[in-house]
Amino acid sequence: MAVLVIAPNERPDIWASYLRELAPELDIRIWPDTGDPDKIIYAVAWNPPAGILASFTNLKIIFSLGAGVDHLFKDPDFPTEVTISRVIDPYLTAGMREYVLLHVLKYHKNQPELDKQQRKHIWNSRENERLQSDERNIGILGLGILGTDCAKSLSALNFNVKGWSRSMKVIPGITCLTGLSGLNHLLNSSSILICLLPLTKDTEGILNFSLFSKLPKGAYLINAARGNHLIEKDLITCLDSGQLTHATLDVFRKEPLPKEHIFWDHDKITVTPHNASITDPRTVVYQILENIQRHLDAKPISNTVDIKNGY
Repeated sequence: MAVLVIAPNERPDIWASYLRELAPELDIRIWPDTGDPDKIIYAVAWNPPAGILASFTNLKIIFSLGAGVDHLFKDPDFPTEVTISRVIDPYLTAGMREYVLLHVLKYHKNQPELDKQQRKHIWNSRENERLQSDERNIGILGLGILGTDCAKSLSALNFNVKGWSRSMKVIPGITCLTGLSGLNHLLNSSSILICLLPLTKDTEGILNFSLFSKLPKGAYLINAARGNHLIEKDLITCLDSGQLTHATLDVFRKEPLPKEHIFWDHDKITVTPHNASITDPRTVVYQILENIQRHLDAKPISNTVDIKNGY
């Protein structure tokens, strides 16, 4: 029985070292040194090469090294009969909460404009006269673990928060919406829009011209979900027209973001290097090992993914 770490460019040696330290009895391997493929029962994976996972005929569980699993479903040969367990980790949740609060408050306090004033040596304190938090409407697309935590945290700061998700949620203090009419209602009133959706065939490209046009003129965007949610040219069009005031982007269609990309130098875009919420091996390996033990004891696996829904 072997565990294969298959995470190109994601420090696979570090993941393997923590697993070996905590479970020396396990046979821990790092791709591409797979050894006998028939002995691989578990895979710890992030962005595995297409076709690799399907080659392990005795594979039982794939542990995604993040909250998202869209990186697995990009593989046309993905073995759909295998159980997937994703990361639900308090440190991951805290990281996203901190990122979202940071950039919401920057927009709420008009920091991008104040930064421009500094570069021009302008002193204008009135530029910071903005709405009180209880007058500011925030919309969150996606009310999973991360979205729900961010919604609660923003509500605790007295922001008016609406959230939209595929299925109806009930969260005290949050206006929860679903369906097309619910999405339109959220968009029409959101001065700051935050995308924390899972990436599925239904949500790919959802951040587009049509959606931006439904926001109040001058709204702000924060995308910390996936780069493929965003139609990039539509964002540029809406920023240049003034429909959107500013956008904070942590995720991109191609990562690292190419040096020649227009986003780098656009004065209405803040680029961060996909660091909103980073998986910490020191905490997540405990989840992996616990689920391996649950599998050996024939108990249900925690944090499993509905392959049909894509999350």
